[in-house]
Amino acid sequence: MSPRGIIRAGTIKEMKAASGEWLIVDVGFSATRKSCGYRDVAGTAMEVTFSDLIERILKEAKKETDRPLNLLFEAPLSIAFNEKGNPTARSIEKRDEKTRYWYFGLGCSVLVATTHILKKIVDSKPTREIHLFEGMASFKTRDQGHTHRDDVARLFNALKSPDGIAEKVDPKKLRNKKTDRLESAFKVSGMDFGVPPVLNLLD
Repeated sequence: MSPRGIIRAGTIKEMKAASGEWLIVDVGFSATRKSCGYRDVAGTAMEVTFSDLIERILKEAKKETDRPLNLLFEAPLSIAFNEKGNPTARSIEKRDEKTRYWYFGLGCSVLVATTHILKKIVDSKPTREIHLFEGMASFKTRDQGHTHRDDVARLFNALKSPDGIAEKVDPKKLRNKKTDRLESAFKVSGMDFGVPPVLNLLD
C-alpha cells in the first residue's frame, strides 16, 4: 500500500506506464488562452487554461485510491549551479546549437507556473502518493507544428515505448560537470521533492 499524501521524485524504475496512474502536463502560463496540455488517467489529451489545469490535477490528487499518481511535467523540475554558485545548464538543455536553459526566458516562466501548481497540491493535502517526473519536449522544430495536446500525447507514447523516440535520463546524468550542484527546483520554496528522472524526447 502506498503511503498517502507523500509527494516525491519518481525513479527510473518507476518511469513506466504500468507503475501507477499517469497525468502528463505541458505547463503554460496565460491570462486567457488554453496554454496548458493535459493528458488524464483515462487517456484523453486536451488543452486547458492554467486554472483548469490546477483544478483537474487536484481532483486526481484527492482520489481515494492506493495507486500512486505519476505526475509528469513538461517543465524543469530540477536546477543546477556551477562551483561559483551561478546558474548553469543541465545536460539535457543543449542539442546541437539549440539551447533550452532552465534559468532563461520561457524556462523561468514555466518554472514559476509549476511552482504554483505544486504549492496548490501540497496545500490541498493529497490523499494518495504522488511521484514527480520531468518531460522534455522542447527541441521540436517549427514545421512539426506540435500543439500542447500533441506534446502530452507524444510524451505518453514515449513513456510506453521509448525506443528511438525518447531517452530516460537518470538524475545522476543531469550534471554537466561533477562540480555542479543539482537540486529540486522547488527547494528554495520549501518544497524539496528531490530530483526526478527526465523523459527526453529525441525528435
